[in-house]
Amino acid sequence: MDAGEAKFGGKRPEEVYSQRLNELHLAQAAEGKRERLLGYAKVALGVATILCAAVFIHRVTVLELLLIAVALFIFLAVLHERVLESVGLRGRAARFYERGLARIEDRWAGTGETGERFLDPTHPYARDLDLFGRASLFELLCTARTRAGEETLAAWLLDAASVEEVITRQRALRDLSERTHFRERLFSLGETVRLGVHPELLSVWGERGPIFTEHATRIVTSVLPLLWIASLVCWGLWDLGAVAGAMTVLNLAWAHRIYERLDGASDALEQATEDLELLAGVLALVEHEDFTAPKLMELQGALRRHGRLPSEAIRKLARIVEYLKSRRNPFGRLVDVLTFWSAQLVFAAERWQQEFGPQMRGWLGAVGEIEALTALAGYAYEHGEDVFPEFAAPSAYGMAPLFDAEGLAHPLLPTSKAVRNDVKLGDGLRLMILSGPNMAGKSTFIRAMGVNAVLAQCGAPVRARRLRLSPLRVAASICILDSLSEGVSRFYAEIHRIKLVFDLTLGPVPVLFLLDELLSGTNSHDRLVGTQFVVRSLTERGAIGIVSTHDLALTKIPETMGERAANFHFEDRFEDGKLIFDYKLRLGVVKTSNALELMRSIGLGVSSSDS
Repeated sequence: MDAGEAKFGGKRPEEVYSQRLNELHLAQAAEGKRERLLGYAKVALGVATILCAAVFIHRVTVLELLLIAVALFIFLAVLHERVLESVGLRGRAARFYERGLARIEDRWAGTGETGERFLDPTHPYARDLDLFGRASLFELLCTARTRAGEETLAAWLLDAASVEEVITRQRALRDLSERTHFRERLFSLGETVRLGVHPELLSVWGERGPIFTEHATRIVTSVLPLLWIASLVCWGLWDLGAVAGAMTVLNLAWAHRIYERLDGASDALEQATEDLELLAGVLALVEHEDFTAPKLMELQGALRRHGRLPSEAIRKLARIVEYLKSRRNPFGRLVDVLTFWSAQLVFAAERWQQEFGPQMRGWLGAVGEIEALTALAGYAYEHGEDVFPEFAAPSAYGMAPLFDAEGLAHPLLPTSKAVRNDVKLGDGLRLMILSGPNMAGKSTFIRAMGVNAVLAQCGAPVRARRLRLSPLRVAASICILDSLSEGVSRFYAEIHRIKLVFDLTLGPVPVLFLLDELLSGTNSHDRLVGTQFVVRSLTERGAIGIVSTHDLALTKIPETMGERAANFHFEDRFEDGKLIFDYKLRLGVVKTSNALELMRSIGLGVSSSDS
């Protein structure tokens, strides 16, 4: 039995997913037949009703009987709509398990949310560690159905949590990991996250004051429609058309006075409250789940704190907004300028805003956290061989930096292709100079350290057999790009990134620096001197890290730093005319080089005499 089987009671996640997917497909096939029968029945009943009405148009008694057929048609239509909703729900549930199997089988790249809107080029590691974009860490992890969930997950990846918070999240993930049905229902709530609520807009709307603050304006807007309707009655009963005309003019004048503010309030409300049913569904699901982890119970308690359940309050607001949207209908608009029914809806929304608006940010925050935890729990469930990291306790002299891993691998690589390595920084060794030939795995190894440090400090399991670390500020210089439009060279961009790493060392948390081909944009002498200055300064400031290089001159640096630095390498070999990489980390300086062989392999006829 492997780790995944032991962790989940002998039944592997792919078996659970496949079984449930098969059940859904069978149920969906049965409901599909039911849906088609209902559709045919509606058509048949409708045609029969129309034909009977045409044949017996002069027989009132028969036409009265047709009302029964009309009622039956309405019943079938309602039943058909419910079956269609059920088919859609099962379809979304099936996609949940299909995507889960794709993640387990390493077929997930390009199928999920990429989170590119969260990518900040100035962030210390987001671009370098492939946090966002196609085939990114965010795409692998994210199953959130609301923007609040997406934003929370992205924030956790971009900024490390405290050790205490990480431990509470780990407990929550253990609680959520085997709640497969809960995760299925959460995923199945909405068609697409892109149509979901904008949390910041909704929070700001909830916290701002009402637009219609004058009590007199509300009274006049409520009384005028009643007087206008009364004037129509007077016109019909006593032929007082002048009264009706005067009231019509008065109402139009009042509409002209208030409608600029009314349209502004309506537009702001609609923009902030798009797709509230999705949010209400998430809230209802969370409100009624029986959690055991303290963090989940705390978040759930925050939703229940003010008496009325948030899901009920959100659904009330959703109904108001749905009615308000009908004002865009031309006929509705015509009636509205005389009856001000949309104004009454705005008044109702503003009363809701005053009662529940201040709580909105807290509700959205709780939803975001639970969705982010659920996404990480899904990853934990689907990758049972991954482990939760341990955190080192601070000593009497403060927190010493530590990154100590056994069997470390990159979580974005297919499990079958990921080569595991042991690595330890801290407890004396502060710097690794990593040499090796092209394509031997240096950059991937550096990224593996960074991505696992990010996962560890957001509460997720890591791709390792064991990882023990201290709190660390991750900073990387791996994917540094020049900018032609801004006149910035790669070297200039790189030294700006190095300055950012130096600035991070001024904080209370030790830095883990990951520098790939440092200062490659300058000459050999300046590169050696500059690199030596950078790594000495960083380690003296309490940082630990790794520098990869093709330039073997840099492998002399550890000789000047004693036990604080050491050389490691990856290597290759030729077998039967093929270049072979084993991607295993070794102590010492690399002895091989494959640049000329790689040039020859693509048809460049370089020879040794050309060197």
